[in-house]
Amino acid sequence: MTWAVAVGAVLLGAATSYAAYHLNRADTGASTVLPGHLPVFAPPGSLDLSSQLAPVTSLFGADNMSVALLDKETEKWATYGGDVFDTASIVKVDILSTLLLQAQDADRALAAEERDLTTDMIENSDNDATSTLWTAIGSAAGLDKANQRLGLKQTRGGEGTVWGLTQTTAVDQVRLLAAVFGDKSPLNAESRSYVRHLMYHIAPDQDWGVSAAADTGKPTALKNGWLQRSQTHMWDVNSVGRIEKNGRTFYMAVLSNGAGTEDSGIEFVEQAARSAATAFAKSLSRAVTS
Repeated sequence: MTWAVAVGAVLLGAATSYAAYHLNRADTGASTVLPGHLPVFAPPGSLDLSSQLAPVTSLFGADNMSVALLDKETEKWATYGGDVFDTASIVKVDILSTLLLQAQDADRALAAEERDLTTDMIENSDNDATSTLWTAIGSAAGLDKANQRLGLKQTRGGEGTVWGLTQTTAVDQVRLLAAVFGDKSPLNAESRSYVRHLMYHIAPDQDWGVSAAADTGKPTALKNGWLQRSQTHMWDVNSVGRIEKNGRTFYMAVLSNGAGTEDSGIEFVEQAARSAATAFAKSLSRAVTS
């Protein structure tokens, strides 16, 4: 599915139309600071991946990128960059988490129709299903309220019906993954298990992104997002997920914009994921042996 984002025009996804709104950076792909939010800082003690990712960032030139990883066992972080990015379809994990929190609050299970919609939204990245669920959760207001409980600090829901222009940071996306895959979460065990199941069953043609950094044969929970700007024709390409690397479990997010093609954006994200995960795993191993 390809999205075209136009300032003041129409954003198209599958058979559904979304009214677009003006973003200062809509035509340039440059990042902005979310109004009303705190400045974006890396978590204390984070490993700075700037030097490890320099070969990747220099190779892809003008592309902008941010990376964040959290080691499940040690709860240590590794980060690169701190800009704000549009989510594209990675917001679908957040929408599902919001829906599940709201269902928990109402002391109810998801209805059969909701399960069908959420399956299409996560496994197939279906935009029509997402738009239905976006409305069901209360759009941006519902998402933002849930994110306060999920521990996200730098994420704001897209205006109106434009859920794909939700803005976020790599660190916040990892916080969301920690809420889905960790035990310290407002999501109960059943809700977490449901999100995990869907993320482990992504359609084969969408199995790219941070999964490239995982050890061969190890399962990866995944959600990707991709969006083409109609004015510049440049691509936003994002990937988030849980991977296993060198015997460790990482929650990982790679966000990017400014790629010339979708394929080059995917290559950029995958190279960054491999470099970042390898460097972080080596750093943690050295810390154990020193």
